[in-house]
Amino acid sequence: MSRKAITGARIFDGTFWHQESALILADGRIEALRPAASLPSGIETIDAGGGMIVPGFIDLQVNGGGGVLLNEEPTVEGLRQICAAHAKFGTTALLPTLITDTYEITSKTVETGKRAKAEGVPGFLGLHLEGPHLSIARKGAHDPQLIRPMQEKDIELMLSCKGVFGAMMITIAPENVTADQVTRLSQAGFMVSLGHTDTAYETAKDYAEAGTRTVTHLFNAMSPLGHRQPGVVGAALDIGSLYVGIISDGIHVHPAAMGVALRAKKGPGKIFIVTDAMSTIGTDMKSFTLNGREILRQDGRLTLADGTLAGADIDMISSVRFAHRALGLPVEESLRMASTYPAEAAWLDGRKGALKAGFDADFVLLSDDLGMKSTWIGGMKVHQE
Repeated sequence: MSRKAITGARIFDGTFWHQESALILADGRIEALRPAASLPSGIETIDAGGGMIVPGFIDLQVNGGGGVLLNEEPTVEGLRQICAAHAKFGTTALLPTLITDTYEITSKTVETGKRAKAEGVPGFLGLHLEGPHLSIARKGAHDPQLIRPMQEKDIELMLSCKGVFGAMMITIAPENVTADQVTRLSQAGFMVSLGHTDTAYETAKDYAEAGTRTVTHLFNAMSPLGHRQPGVVGAALDIGSLYVGIISDGIHVHPAAMGVALRAKKGPGKIFIVTDAMSTIGTDMKSFTLNGREILRQDGRLTLADGTLAGADIDMISSVRFAHRALGLPVEESLRMASTYPAEAAWLDGRKGALKAGFDADFVLLSDDLGMKSTWIGGMKVHQE
């Protein structure tokens, strides 16, 4: 058994801080947290050199990174590059996300995901299919010509993933997916998420009862909160069973709206951070192509030529900093929004999202001012600043 101890930093386990303690790793998992002064003799010790050790970030919506967009490169190497790009910013588990595309591309991506899982690509958790079963009225940057109703062949393709991935997610709109289809997917272990939909509060509630687990990028591409028609935003905040993703960049959602949502959210479901990142992360790219359309990068925004937002140009540690600094959230809560809460949403809270005995040894070493130092996945260092 390979054992090592990480010392020399404060440790945040997801709930409490541990001072002058060591994180003991064994065979890719956390063995224990214990006082650094009482380590077993002969154990390999690594001095973190100050700062803090925190749970690895979990991103449930990542369209691309490192110059790769999943839609344009649905290959194992493409998935590997996306995961590696986000590991540089503290993400230790992610769902590469396929934006609305043809059945052929979706099918190819699913098969590629199965191979990536079999090969153990570091950080690869599973897939998020964002479409094509959305509302044209709330399409955002999705190609309306590719949006369509869910068919039996789509269900069968997704059911072929049962038990294969650590997590699997699909964003749907009631306009193109029935409640019975949601139930079938939910019972197979899918996180079914409401998004890109103009549906009413009452329908959203019915779909939550049918098995919907989450809501995709709150406020964006959905029916807004009105005082007579609460819409999907109202449902997301009012229905306690729903977990809710939000883009923490100050562009997709105004900080004041983020604050209102955080104060209003009924539990036990929580609001968690997603990046909705595109291929630009970790690169100096100025533009890229999605479904044959050029996406422009300028001033932190990614847009179509008409100004429609097309994903986000932000990474996970930057999102955590924004939540802490712009919203005034305690650093602990900002970190939980990027780790503990997405783990809960994805039913991974017995394995990931905290630093506890028996959990995967996925963690990030940060400086005291939330600067990146290193990223560890399964007890292995995958990135060093």
